[in-house]
Amino acid sequence: MLLDGDEWRAMFRGIQWEAWRLETLPQYLVPQESDELESFRAGKRIDPVTYSSPYTEDLKRLRGEGKRKGRVHVLAQPLSEYLRFEFSRYYAPHALAGEDIRILDVTERENPLQGVQDFWLFDRSTVVLMNYEEDGTQVNRELYEGDPARFIEYQRIAEAASVRFQEYVKE
Repeated sequence: MLLDGDEWRAMFRGIQWEAWRLETLPQYLVPQESDELESFRAGKRIDPVTYSSPYTEDLKRLRGEGKRKGRVHVLAQPLSEYLRFEFSRYYAPHALAGEDIRILDVTERENPLQGVQDFWLFDRSTVVLMNYEEDGTQVNRELYEGDPARFIEYQRIAEAASVRFQEYVKE
């Protein structure tokens, strides 16, 4: 089953305690981000401490309700332009707002999640596969109908092998 629009948003509204994502691509081509990416290219930056958006406000609400949102991004150096943009425009303010963002840098080590595609895991029971073209263009979001056990294991591996975003950017 493909998820879009209201069905996709309902996945996040229905979180009981956790929504978690694995990201594996060096760039995502998201039409809604094009203006922000152009601003980044022009040298415009945001202050992650004072920045507020519906997403950051939702993160604060979730945290206040005792719920968790997190992700691990698997990457290798050098960082792509998109990753530099994502770090400054999204990761920095989102981490400050309560999202558990982690980085798994595989530049000088074997990737423990080689071949695993992007996905969201909701409450360790529902998996949504994020299908992309090679260039990062999203194809669709697909509700996975099988046993989520291997995705729970991917989450465990990713979290154990990664470092918090704030720690990574200080290196």
